[in-house]
Amino acid sequence: MGCGASIPKKCKVGGKGKKRRSIIQEVAVFVPTIRIPVDSDVVHPLRGLVSKELVDRLSKFRDRVVALSEEIYCADVLDVSELQHALEEYLPVVLGLTVKESRLEGSVEFRWRTLDDDQECCLSSAWYEVLSVVHMMAMLALFEANLILIPKNGQIGGERKVSEDAKKDVVDSLLRASGCLDYCVHRILVQIPAQVKKSFPSYLQEGMLEAISVQALAQCLEIQLGLASECEKATLSVKRRLACELVSYFSQAHYCLSGCDTSDSCGKKLLLFLKWKCMEAKAVAYYYHGHVLDKGNEASNHISAVCCLSAADDLLADSKRACLSFCLANPITRVPPPWGIMKNMHKKIPDAACKRFQMYGYLFEQDKNSALQSLPDLPEFALSLKPEGYELPSTDSIWDNVDSQPQIQSLKEHLDDEDEVETK
Repeated sequence: MGCGASIPKKCKVGGKGKKRRSIIQEVAVFVPTIRIPVDSDVVHPLRGLVSKELVDRLSKFRDRVVALSEEIYCADVLDVSELQHALEEYLPVVLGLTVKESRLEGSVEFRWRTLDDDQECCLSSAWYEVLSVVHMMAMLALFEANLILIPKNGQIGGERKVSEDAKKDVVDSLLRASGCLDYCVHRILVQIPAQVKKSFPSYLQEGMLEAISVQALAQCLEIQLGLASECEKATLSVKRRLACELVSYFSQAHYCLSGCDTSDSCGKKLLLFLKWKCMEAKAVAYYYHGHVLDKGNEASNHISAVCCLSAADDLLADSKRACLSFCLANPITRVPPPWGIMKNMHKKIPDAACKRFQMYGYLFEQDKNSALQSLPDLPEFALSLKPEGYELPSTDSIWDNVDSQPQIQSLKEHLDDEDEVETK
């Protein structure tokens, strides 16, 4: 588990147990964990139960995913797309094992491991394999979004300059990731027996999957808010609404983790990330809420506006400390430069708070005990973003002629299978 972006772009992964040279990288989109498949024996368990052609197809597609996965941390966007395509080819084939009529759901032990700490989870469950594949597709979509946003010139800590088209691509990736994870929670986990789920690693917990799905929506809205802040046609009310929604999304993601085991570094890092981003979102929401209130003509409007802008200033300072805590947590990530909506807020919020207090500070002196001097609640709005719809593909047609009866092999075919396994 951990953040994919903390692994260097130029590195040698090389498989389990081999050291990687670690260079601390920036994070734009947080990738909680990337798990990859490990070589698993699919030939012996299925021999005599299905055709050799089917076993070969299953083994071939999975081996390709394994090979492409090993170097994912050194990949660019095209490499990620190639791996996504390999997963999409493999998924219809492995889905055949989940069909009840085939009676093969628990016939193969599938092995997966996390890239940064080499922790393995091996389970004899085809639904576990399907869950892991769709989960990996979601993590790759987050990883792809992060690659698009991080500067390509290698200048660490510099200003992020991302085109609007690139930001739209990032939004598409985030919505896709959210959709895959939402499907995992509501359509795949329910297929897996409770005793199997007890063996799941923490990052496959239902609450964890839900939290990351909502986090993806939040980071999607964060980009939209940044675009709105740069648009002259976007009104203060629109910007406030988006900022308040952003607070709700990050708060909801944090709430999803309340019943999860977050004692490992993956859980701790995710909690710190959500805390940091929620503070940032609240700072922006109070900034815009203060400006909306300040348009009123009553003294109470100005007092509430000063309270909001002062709260925004305090939250901004707290968010900087929360950012540092997140970056220092294992695995360590570089403190990112302000970008998107926060690019100008680091100056706008303190300036606005100071200016409004200078203008309306006398109102506080006139009635120091006034209830109007308490911080008003942020308005609540209906959430506008939903996960992108995702559906599993149809089972590969190679399964059409497979039933629950064992396949009869000739002695020559059986011996040929033995030779192939021994040479691998």
